Amino acid sequence: MSGGAPAVFLDRDGVLVDETGYLTRVEDLRLFPGAGSAVRRLHALGYPVVVVTNQSAVARGMVSMAGLEEIHSALRAQLGQDDARLDGLYLCPHHPEAPLPEWRQDCDCRKPRPGMLVRAARELGLALDARSVLVGDQQTDLECARRAGISALLVRTGKGESTARTVAEGSGIIGICDSIADVPDVLRSWAGRHWGVTT
Repeated sequence: MSGGAPAVFLDRDGVLVDETGYLTRVEDLRLFPGAGSAVRRLHALGYPVVVVTNQSAVARGMVSMAGLEEIHSALRAQLGQDDARLDGLYLCPHHPEAPLPEWRQDCDCRKPRPGMLVRAARELGLALDARSVLVGDQQTDLECARRAGISALLVRTGKGESTARTVAEGSGIIGICDSIADVPDVLRSWAGRHWGVTT
């Protein structure tokens, strides 16, 4: 799906915020250092920024959708303290073996399937081609990017350090960053080399 604006899709846990297992309480929400600044700088480079996150804690009965919305409102507020904003936030609350039957689905939105990205692209006018990038810390993120037809960037935070050890050379990722704070500089350099974008 090309023709829209190139975008940056961010996984939430382990990329934007600290990996806590299952984030079910607002008080446990912690942005990584430099996360707000990174989102603001990505916007300055011209990228819409969209979070795409698997949240099976809903399907497991650990947090309600209302509770998750509270967490995401707090996330937006914390980003706002750095004059940063999200253009969209898409989540998958399902799990194929969920204890709660209303969320028990083998859906197309749970990563590594690309349903959240497809929906975001359709609703926000974004490009699903090699100019767009999914930033993640797990193999499911990298595979989701591959299935969506976009580029992938790995961070070492969250589960990224162990993922980096299993990523084969030539696997298609555009790079490995220490954290989200490094992502804008990496993308600016990469876009300049590949697409002639230098802003």
